[in-house]
Amino acid sequence: MAGFSRFLGVLRLFTPDTAAWTVPALAEATGVPASTVYRTVRDLVAGGFLEPAAEASYRLGPAFIEFDRSLRLTDPLVVAGRPVLHDVVMQAHVPCVAMLARFYNGSVMCVADEAAADTPFRSSYERGRPMPLVRGSTSKVILAHLPTRQFNKLIENAGLDNKAEALRTELADIRKRGFCSTASEIDPGLAGISAPVILKDAGLVASLSIVAHDAGIDEGQRRRLILLVVSAASLLAEDLRHRYEAAAKATQKVA
Repeated sequence: MAGFSRFLGVLRLFTPDTAAWTVPALAEATGVPASTVYRTVRDLVAGGFLEPAAEASYRLGPAFIEFDRSLRLTDPLVVAGRPVLHDVVMQAHVPCVAMLARFYNGSVMCVADEAAADTPFRSSYERGRPMPLVRGSTSKVILAHLPTRQFNKLIENAGLDNKAEALRTELADIRKRGFCSTASEIDPGLAGISAPVILKDAGLVASLSIVAHDAGIDEGQRRRLILLVVSAASLLAEDLRHRYEAAAKATQKVA
């Protein structure tokens, strides 16, 4: 490993399951000499990306909190989407969680969510947590709108060649309907309804979803929630398009 890849390789080892590492353990995990890892850790500590922990170990540092705040304040999907999530929750009239997710590094990641005040459950989707790409409405509606070449590569890398045709048929149906509805594919007893938020010019493939107790919504409520989610996703995509065009024009003027 060299340069940025070495820093990234070390940082990716810090997870909720293994939150603290010593230099020798990092050296063993990365296959890099301890002296090199020590210098890498020293630089990461200086930048606030790592900080000392107990027993000569290190944990993630406060720089990530600073960057997370910047993302929350500047990510167009989050900035434009947060009020949309609030409106969806207010108009759902059922205990629910509304969320925005986007395609990221071969998986789907939630970037923002909002729960109704009376929601008695928690969804497995949470900001910053990568989720499976072929399960759940949130992920499937994103997968359905990926470019064909990118989709084929993902299927190949995931070892799903034997299920590719069935998946293509399901995704084609999702694209035709304009939404995806699933139940218990991620969390038992929870249903998800998702619609795409696509901005091709900006390379954005995202989804807006609502999650509720499957047994707590009847067919009439389900149809109403589908209309709510599809409409909200469409309005958000249009807002993002206007923001993107305005930013592009501003950049051209500066140039």
